Amino acid sequence: MRKLKIILEMIKFEHTIFALPFAFLGAVLGSFVVEGTWPTWWEWLWITLAMVGARSAAMSLNRVIDAKIDKDNPRTAGRAIPAGLISKVETLAFILFSFALLFVSAFQLNMLAVYLLPLAVFFLVFYSYTKRFTWLCHVFLGLTIGIAPLGGWVGATGTLQLEAYLLFFAVAFWTAGFDVIYATQDADYDRGAGLHSIPSRFGIRKALMFAKAFHILSFSLLLWLFAASTLGWVFLVGVLIAGAIMVYEHSLVSADDLSKVNVAFFTMNGVISIVMLIFTIGDLLI
Repeated sequence: MRKLKIILEMIKFEHTIFALPFAFLGAVLGSFVVEGTWPTWWEWLWITLAMVGARSAAMSLNRVIDAKIDKDNPRTAGRAIPAGLISKVETLAFILFSFALLFVSAFQLNMLAVYLLPLAVFFLVFYSYTKRFTWLCHVFLGLTIGIAPLGGWVGATGTLQLEAYLLFFAVAFWTAGFDVIYATQDADYDRGAGLHSIPSRFGIRKALMFAKAFHILSFSLLLWLFAASTLGWVFLVGVLIAGAIMVYEHSLVSADDLSKVNVAFFTMNGVISIVMLIFTIGDLLI
């Protein structure tokens, strides 16, 4: 139990709550668009477990793959694996369990969820390597997180439609934007270690411009989702609030002051995902 507690702390298990609302958003929206009803309790359960398995596997893999990088970076040297609190073998056992949970959950939902598993697993594994060869690593992370709402949609409906793709890319570019902001903390280290990121490639000032562009694109895709679906004014209010939160997020950081990066990264992003879910459910209830 002590080792499990260390692993859960290492992967910030509590932050699963930030991704779950988007998975639920995909499930709720998909159910109403395709079937005109709510997801069943069975679907809620297995979508939740699939998300827990997917995120736990991805974060644990990231810690194993980046163990040496984390050890050499003063900001991350205290993480569990480089600090010797947990071994790679113990973490790999947890990864296998997490993937098993994801696979079982997918099989309990529908065959399209099963067919898409290899693609999901590919992104869950591949994105951790992208910083080694491309500054577009933030976009790859975004595409990986975007699987949450797409997976929720597929899990609840067994289909894919335009609205699902719009939601997928909206979340992908939202994630890419805040990951660029988070990566500004390691710009100097990444540059010296030969790692790739937008801040290390273009500098912090231009990186924050990239982050703004990604978030403008994300906001535009949410507006497109509103226009392409039967969602009403309540959902639109949620989109506008999410946009306002993005603006506030960018007001917290600048090239000359990165002291509030963690507030922008963790707190604001958790609020956005919950706001979007609440306003979408509110819209569908009216």
